[in-house]
Amino acid sequence: MSEKDHIIDTEETEVEKVSDVEVEETKKDKEDEYEKVCFICHRPESVAGKMIDLPNHISVCPDCMQKSFDTMMNGQVDFSQLMNMPGVQIFNMSDLENAVPKKQKIKKKKEKEERKPVLDIKDIPAPHKIKAKLDDFVVGQEHAKKVMSVAVYNHYKRVATDTMDDIEIEKSNMLMIGPTGCGKTYLVKTLAKLLDVPLAITDATSLTEAGYIGDDIESVVSKLLAAADNDVEKAEQGIIFIDEIDKIAKKKNTNQRDVSGESVQQGMLKLLEGSEVEVPVGANSKNAMVPLTTVNTRNILFICGGAFPDLEGIIKERLTKQATIGFNADLKDKYDKDEKILEKVTIEDLRNFGMIPEFLGRLPIIFTLQGLNEDMLVKILTEPKNAILKQYQKLLALDEVKLDFNEESLHAIAAKAMKKDTGARALRAIIEEFMLDIMYEIPKDDNIGQVTITKEYIEGTGGPVITLRGQEVARIEG
Repeated sequence: MSEKDHIIDTEETEVEKVSDVEVEETKKDKEDEYEKVCFICHRPESVAGKMIDLPNHISVCPDCMQKSFDTMMNGQVDFSQLMNMPGVQIFNMSDLENAVPKKQKIKKKKEKEERKPVLDIKDIPAPHKIKAKLDDFVVGQEHAKKVMSVAVYNHYKRVATDTMDDIEIEKSNMLMIGPTGCGKTYLVKTLAKLLDVPLAITDATSLTEAGYIGDDIESVVSKLLAAADNDVEKAEQGIIFIDEIDKIAKKKNTNQRDVSGESVQQGMLKLLEGSEVEVPVGANSKNAMVPLTTVNTRNILFICGGAFPDLEGIIKERLTKQATIGFNADLKDKYDKDEKILEKVTIEDLRNFGMIPEFLGRLPIIFTLQGLNEDMLVKILTEPKNAILKQYQKLLALDEVKLDFNEESLHAIAAKAMKKDTGARALRAIIEEFMLDIMYEIPKDDNIGQVTITKEYIEGTGGPVITLRGQEVARIEG
């Protein structure tokens, strides 16, 4: 071999070594983009801590590993009896390997994707801006929207500038009182979406005192943690909405333990005020195999809502007693006709309803929502940005068909909803019913250019008006 050939071979070898190094570095870089995930609780390594690697590509976090050992060491499983139990088969690791994902990893967040502080005081919209956004989606309820806007603004201002000085600002927890279907839940959902904070919604009727059948009180925090993708910091600045709070009113004239009434109110006191709660990660209930994490409820905004059906009678009774004393006797009959009687509610009225004073003391902001009348229902059909009629108009526009509703048809829909006495909830069911045939038939005929919904069609005495493309209006009788 000549000296020239030797030099060429040496250079090629060096190039191969450099290439191998580059491949290894590239492979390592790609591996560094991912992080391990616990096989049991599904938390990433950045949250759960350094993983313990087991055979067959299984990674388990220290919390889950400890709980597994505790379960075995406490004698909850008698392995000596397993072989004698009918139906128990022994499997080997190769069987398990087929059921385990080969790459139990998720992609790491890049440096530029690092989480910013959950709340910055500069990012909190002013009350008038919050209300303006609510106006886009919620019809009416002007007083309720104003109260909520101010309360939420003050609450998150308090959270963003949380300091342990001499002046401690109390939480702005709220109690919403209003009939079914008036928009309580929708207001809260819109608010959480506007502020981009996690929201958990729960029904008070499912809550019971710890140790009894039903959801324990701390389960509401578990739902919020799940809504925050198990991000504790984000969950600690979220919103919890507890609906039908009137259903946990103190039971009257009973000698039995009130596990779903007063006991639930008592159990919620610390949560509302602010306390550290141990909740399961990735599950709604605590058990030996699920790791726990601590969530501080000090900065969680609690909003409670309920219809309080008998509250009007309690208010009228109080006002009537006051009217019969002194010079206000002439006002007595007016209370029975007062549609805004709920606005006169006091703490004493709520106590007489069955809410305990300590519970009410942790809900400092109490306000009412009006029941919906026919005109408000018509506005709900047409005015909000995501009004249901606009949704159907967009769906038909995709088929190049225009959907129109005349004024009489809108009032016919609203009148039908009023009879159901479930507020705005009835609107969607009614519209789904009469739009079914239209949505089914329209794609059959490319000649249809416009459909006009009429009062007769809503009432079942006629059909919609169909306009063919480039032709006269044709009325199709149903």
